[in-house]
Amino acid sequence: MDPWQECMDFGVAVTKEAGKMIREALQREISVREKSSPVDLVTETDQKVEELIISSIREKFPTHSFIGEESVAAGAPSALTDGPTWIIDPIDGTTNFVHRFPFISVSIGFTVNRQIEFGIVFSCLENKMYTARRGRGAFCNGAPITVSGQQDITKSLILTEMGFKKDSEHFRTMMANMESILSIPVHGIRAPGSAAVNMCLVACGAADAYYHIGIHCWDMAGGAAILTEAGGVVMDITGGPFDLMSRRLIAASSQGIAESIAKKIQPFCCGRDDTES
Repeated sequence: MDPWQECMDFGVAVTKEAGKMIREALQREISVREKSSPVDLVTETDQKVEELIISSIREKFPTHSFIGEESVAAGAPSALTDGPTWIIDPIDGTTNFVHRFPFISVSIGFTVNRQIEFGIVFSCLENKMYTARRGRGAFCNGAPITVSGQQDITKSLILTEMGFKKDSEHFRTMMANMESILSIPVHGIRAPGSAAVNMCLVACGAADAYYHIGIHCWDMAGGAAILTEAGGVVMDITGGPFDLMSRRLIAASSQGIAESIAKKIQPFCCGRDDTES
């Protein structure tokens, strides 16, 4: 008996329901509030989708733990334990959702003993369901996917995200990092607006790498599972091991490209998602 497959199958079903709720919400007026800054947005739909996902899963698996973006924003702890834990971003790409920009996803990662067992990312306007189970490959709508395997950074398309930073030094570093990557040179940089979708784009070979400083575990957990099962690499931006709670990563089609990016970008302090300093 495989207990985690039952969890994954149920997670996929709930994610489809969440995607339906998001698509329906896009047909109505969107109510927007600010969280930590004028560009950190939350909508009523973010909260309703997270409530749907967590309540459905909790009813089925009452002993499991949860880390959800909106729950944490409301004061819930963000601590990864050894127990079965669902890490949820109800709308990854809230700003895209507000503007009806089409890269909007529901992202779920499931960990046991602090290791990601499976990932689910539903790009709901594209109707693309990305799934991966540890050791069993990655899929989009049931078809196997693999990374490009590109080894040459100069032939690569790179993804990142950019936006307002309260700290002006952090803003300068973010922009300088983009200049460093573009000056290698690379084919280009794109910013689709959803971390989970970005990792899936690398996983299916549409892009060759994605780097980001300042995201959260709920942005990374689902996509990291899919990317690694598609043959990709995730690492810390310094080139060290990937840490789900570190709020930073490089996700790439090959070790070589990941290491090339790590050599070019400078880190800045963005804190952690857990209680460590």
